[in-house]
Amino acid sequence: MKKSLLIILSYYFIQGTIHNFGHPVTPTYVNDLGIPQYMFGFFFAAMSLGLLVGAPIWGILGDERSKKPFIVLGLLTYSVGQVLFVSTENLILMTFFRFLSGFGVSAAITLILSHLIGLVDVKNRTKYLSLSAALLALGTTIGYQIGGIMGEYFIQEVFYVQAIANAFYALFIFVTLKETKKKVASKKKNFIQNFKAATKLNPSLLMFLIGLSLATIAATNLTKYLDVYIIDLGYSTRQLGTFVMVTGFVGLFTNFVIVPWITKFRKDLKIMQWIQVFSAIIVFFVFRSNAIMRMLYSLFLVYIVLKSMFQPLEQNYISLNADGEKYGTIMGVRQSFFSTGMVLGPLIAGFIYDYNPIRVFDFSAGMFVLAFILLKLSANALKKEEKSRRSVDDQFLTQLENSHYKAEH
Repeated sequence: MKKSLLIILSYYFIQGTIHNFGHPVTPTYVNDLGIPQYMFGFFFAAMSLGLLVGAPIWGILGDERSKKPFIVLGLLTYSVGQVLFVSTENLILMTFFRFLSGFGVSAAITLILSHLIGLVDVKNRTKYLSLSAALLALGTTIGYQIGGIMGEYFIQEVFYVQAIANAFYALFIFVTLKETKKKVASKKKNFIQNFKAATKLNPSLLMFLIGLSLATIAATNLTKYLDVYIIDLGYSTRQLGTFVMVTGFVGLFTNFVIVPWITKFRKDLKIMQWIQVFSAIIVFFVFRSNAIMRMLYSLFLVYIVLKSMFQPLEQNYISLNADGEKYGTIMGVRQSFFSTGMVLGPLIAGFIYDYNPIRVFDFSAGMFVLAFILLKLSANALKKEEKSRRSVDDQFLTQLENSHYKAEH
């Protein structure tokens, strides 16, 4: 494996670790301040809104210029946002600082991903996307565990530790990231023109991205409100961290072993459809059990396998729709749809959770079903688009043959 790829993959592990220090302690921090439970969803939604707004902007800027300075700037912005979030008890300011953190970190998420895609060929792309997801999951697992352990001794200071560690991570990227892509001399479009071009999507891709948003609503609610649910049931942050550690290792196994195997079948779109169906069934039954921890450590881990399979498959599928090598732009669009789900999910789930926690998980199951329908419609639209393209190509070849025939006679 090339040194440049090893360095990029190391970013995923480091980022997964550092950026998850705060997650296991956030519910406790919110509770200690006496803030209503629904605000937990608002804070997460605000950060996701920052991701939604920032991703296409950073993606286009990275394609136009150099990725490294924008990644570093974004990470430093994230650190500032994390510190300011726990430096005030004003709900409006806290929400704004969550938005700022999301806007900043979207640079790293979008541009590191697009840089990785640009380094590998189409044949090996899913393999490396799977490796990146595995290392991110491993980092997330370790980050949750570290954050959970720190949470037993202090809460607010966890965010300070995270901000400092993240600043060193930005410095590491500044020193190690080497961009080899050479800009091709051509007529340059300005930012607005590139932004407009990025919004022109084929119907099949648009439906796929909407399906991605729905699946993200479901997955985000499961991730964020499972944390809250476990804490509300009386379990400790350490127990939460341990469970997340187990899910991380399951995700690691999935991305290292299962994803490379299923990609051999070349049925990515169909596999992604059925992932939604089985996810809905599992989620519906798990949270109706009286032995919740037993179900989480058994059937719910099957859902973790399915979730881990979905991400590299959808990232690879979307990257194939890039205009030339503008991977930053297309992955920025992808991140916006992904973040839309991250915004809407917690906003809706926050109110549902206050009414009945179990209904949040039922809502997620319903979103998985809707995601399946959108992915199915996307597949049907893709077939029609491919048929239309073949028809146009056939007409062009016929006209070309006729012109040659007339020229000869």
